[in-house]
Amino acid sequence: MTIAAKLPEVSRRGLLTGGLASGFLLAFHLPVRAFNEPNQPPDVTDGKFAPNAFIRIDEKGHTTLVMPQVEMGQGVYTSIAMILAEELDADIAQVTLEHAPPDDKLYGNPVFGLQVTGNSNSIRAWWMALRKAGAGARAQLVQAAAKQWQVEPASCSTSKGEVTHKDSGRKLSYGELATAARSEIAPKDVPLKDPKDFVYIGQPLKRFDTPEKVNGKAVYGIDAMLPGMKFATVAACPVFGGKVGKVDDIAARKVPGVHKIVVLDDMVAVVGDHMWAAKKGLDALKIEWDEGPNARISTDDIWRDLRRASEKDGAVAKSVGDIGKGLASGDQLEASYELPFLAHATMEPINATVHFKGDSCEVWTGTQIMTRCQSEAAKAAGLPVEKVSVYNHLLGGGFGRKLEPDMVVAAVRIAKQVDGPVKVVWTREEDMQHDVYRPAYRDTIAATLADGKIVAWKYKVAGSAVLARWLPPAFQNGIDIDAVDSAVDMPYDVPNFHVEYVRAEPPAVPTGFWRGVGPNNNVFAIECFMDELARKAGKDPIDFRRTMLANNPRPLAALNLAAEKSGWGQPLAPRVGRGVSVQPSFGSFIATVVEAEVDEQGEVHLRRVTSAVDTGIAVNPDTVKAQIEGGLIFGLTAALYGEVTIDKGRVQQSNFNDYRMLRINQAPKIEVHVVKSGEPPGGIGEAGVTAAAPALRNAIYAATAVALRRLPIDRSLIARKKA
Repeated sequence: MTIAAKLPEVSRRGLLTGGLASGFLLAFHLPVRAFNEPNQPPDVTDGKFAPNAFIRIDEKGHTTLVMPQVEMGQGVYTSIAMILAEELDADIAQVTLEHAPPDDKLYGNPVFGLQVTGNSNSIRAWWMALRKAGAGARAQLVQAAAKQWQVEPASCSTSKGEVTHKDSGRKLSYGELATAARSEIAPKDVPLKDPKDFVYIGQPLKRFDTPEKVNGKAVYGIDAMLPGMKFATVAACPVFGGKVGKVDDIAARKVPGVHKIVVLDDMVAVVGDHMWAAKKGLDALKIEWDEGPNARISTDDIWRDLRRASEKDGAVAKSVGDIGKGLASGDQLEASYELPFLAHATMEPINATVHFKGDSCEVWTGTQIMTRCQSEAAKAAGLPVEKVSVYNHLLGGGFGRKLEPDMVVAAVRIAKQVDGPVKVVWTREEDMQHDVYRPAYRDTIAATLADGKIVAWKYKVAGSAVLARWLPPAFQNGIDIDAVDSAVDMPYDVPNFHVEYVRAEPPAVPTGFWRGVGPNNNVFAIECFMDELARKAGKDPIDFRRTMLANNPRPLAALNLAAEKSGWGQPLAPRVGRGVSVQPSFGSFIATVVEAEVDEQGEVHLRRVTSAVDTGIAVNPDTVKAQIEGGLIFGLTAALYGEVTIDKGRVQQSNFNDYRMLRINQAPKIEVHVVKSGEPPGGIGEAGVTAAAPALRNAIYAATAVALRRLPIDRSLIARKKA
C-alpha cells in the first residue's frame, strides 16, 4: 500500500488540493496529459513477459493489466483487475492498469465481436476469457520456476506475485521469472480456481480509480491537453437534419482570442485560444439555417404515428401455446404503456481532441466504442485506418451516448481546417439538443386470468430498432432483439405466451441506446400490468407473482428477500404505498420495492427503496451495491421528470433547468441486498435503472388507486381532487 504524501497542484479541482492523504490498493496509471506518441502495437512488449493481450510483467515484477473495457463510473476496471489478478495470483497492490488500444481482434467484446463497452456485459462477457488468461500466465510462470528448480510444476504454488516450491520453501518472484516465462507455453485447459479459493473475487475492494478522482489527477477525455492546442465549440442546426445557410462572422472575428470560423454543411465551429473565446465567438455569430423538411415535426405527430403503428401486426419474436385460445378462455384485461424520448445528459459533455497532420490523425476522447471511433475518424480524415490513432480516457458518464462516434467525426472534420491540435467541446445545450435519444416506445398487452393466474399473455412492442442501425447483423427477421429484451424471457410461468415487435422509426429524431436499453420499456410495461392483473384477481401483488415463479427459483428468492427486507405488508399511512417489480435483465435477477408518498398536489416523495439482487458471483459486492444504488436514482429521475419533447423540429429541453435531475434532498434511503450465488456473474450496471420506474409507479398505484400508464409521472392525475 502506498500513501500519497503530498499532492501536486491541480488546476481543475483546486478546492480538493493540498493536505489530503489517501490510501491506494492499486496504481491507476493513466496519462495526466495527452501525449503525441503513436499507439503501441499490442505485440510490442519491450522485453516484458506478455503471455496474452491483457498481462505484462517486467523483470522488476511490475504487473500491467490492459483493460479491454472502458471505465465510465461503473467500476469495471476494478472488477476486471480483480478477475485477472485472481487467476494470475498477482499482488494486486502492485498492479498498474492501462487502457487497451483499438483492436477488435485482441480486445473485442466476446458477445459482440467489437471492442465495445455496453449492455451491462463487461464482466459476464469477459468472465471466462479473463480467468483463462490469468490462469494460463500463472501456469507459464510456474513452469519457468519448476524448470529452474528441476521439480514438477505440481509441486509449486503461487501467491501474491511469487512462485513457491512447497517442499523446499524456495521462492521466486514473477519479476525474476519474467524472462524465462516468455519461452514457456501454457498447457491447454489450465484448471481455474475453485471459487472457495478466491482471494480477491467476492471481496469488497475499494475502487481503484477513486483516489485520482478525488485528488484531481484522473484524466477524462475533456481533460486531454496538448502543446499549442486550440479550443473549439460548435453550433448545429436546431432542426433535425437542417443545414447551414448563411453565416455572418464579422462580430465573431473581433472577439479577443478567436482564431478561425469553420463552416461545415451542417454545423459551424469557432476556434479560439481557450473555451471562453470560442464560446463568446460562437455567441457573436449570426447564422441563418436551412431548416429543411423536418421543421414542422412535433411530439404530437410522433406519438400519433407510433400509436398507429402499434395497432399493426408485428414480427413474432416468441410464441408458446395457443394464444388465440388462451385469450378467449378467461377474464381479459388490456392496457398500453408509453415511454418518451430521453437524453443522456452525461456530466462530461461530448468532446474530442484531434490533431490532423495531413498524412495521419490522432484522437483523444472518452468512448465506449474504440475501434468504431477509429474507423469513422479515418473515413472523415480520408486516411487508412492504420494512420489514425485513438487514445481513450476515463468517461465522465456514458449511458450509451458514447456508443456513437459522431463527436469524433465532427471533431476530425473541424480539425482538418485547423493548424495543430484542437479540442472540440459541445456546450450542454448543444449536447442536449443534438443527442441520440432513448427511443419512444409503446407497448400493448392483453392477458387473461383464470384461478388467480395468467393463462394467456399477448405482448407487442412498437418503437425504434436501434440495432438495425448500430449492428445490422443483429436485426434479423424484423426483430430487434434489444427492443424485446426482458419481454421474450419474462420470468413468469404462462402457458400461452406471444410477443411481437413493430419497427416504428420517428421522423428525423436520431435514436440510440440509453442506460437500461430494451428492458427499460419492457420491464416497465410488464411489471405495471402485473399489478393491474393482481388487483383484478383480488390478490396481493407479491403473492400474485409468487404463484407464477415456482419454476424460476432465482427471481423468486430475490422477490422473497426484497419483501422481507422492505417490510412488505406492514401498515402504511394514507396516500403512502409500496410497489414492487421483478425482472430478469442482463443475466441478473432483481426484485425491488419502492415506498412512496403522494401529497395533495400530486407530488411524489420517495421514502425508501429496497432491492434484492442475484447477479451470480459478485466479483466486487461493493460495486454491485453502488451500481444498483446509482441505477435506481437514474431510473427514478427519469420516471419522475424525464422527457424530451419536439416542437417545430427542435428539442425543447436545453439544460438541467428544464431536464431535471433528482436532487440529493429528494433521494430516498436505499438498501441493496446481494444474494450469495455460485452462478456465473450477470450484468449489474443497468439493472437498477429498469427496476426503478415500475416499482415507483406501482407504489403510486397502491397509494392512489390510479393506474398510470405513461412516463414521466403526470402529477395532475394523482393529485387529490378538491370538493
